[in-house]
Amino acid sequence: MANERTERAARLDQPREARRSLFSRPQVDPDTFGRFAEKFARYMGTAKFLVYMTVFVLLWVTINVIGIVGHIWDKYPFIFLTLMLSLQASYAAPLILLAQNRQTDRDRVSLEQDRASNERNLADTEFLTREVASLRIALRDMATRDFLRSELRSLLDEMEERGIRQSTENRPFLSGDTPPAAFEGPRLT
Repeated sequence: MANERTERAARLDQPREARRSLFSRPQVDPDTFGRFAEKFARYMGTAKFLVYMTVFVLLWVTINVIGIVGHIWDKYPFIFLTLMLSLQASYAAPLILLAQNRQTDRDRVSLEQDRASNERNLADTEFLTREVASLRIALRDMATRDFLRSELRSLLDEMEERGIRQSTENRPFLSGDTPPAAFEGPRLT
């Protein structure tokens, strides 16, 4: 029996059997506890908390110096008050650290999302820059409207110098020309 147990324990290719303990562990949802820690840390960082804590300490000291009906439960060094404040601090510190860790995790996720967004924006900007550059290169060789008009004007002038007349119906309409009769608007009488 002992040999069989050691043989089972020595095998690494099989999972261990689940052992049941006498006491069950309390199940705590980490997100719920984390939200509680954040609320607690947020409240401890307010002026309201500081005012309440100051009023509590002043009342404690005043009552224990003067006494109520001659009863003083925490004399001058106020050891019990110190113990309570230390206990409160010992619980507050881990809760504040937990809240800070959760905030750090959120900041890390936000930073990763911002980095990914910035990389996409940079890639888009580089793509658009390349496209604009290729369009400029392509347009450098294209004739513009003004260039075509000036060339046509010079051809017409050259034709007139040679004596070649062009009929008004076949002549293209260029800016600066008087429009032919076909292009005139309706006459008002």
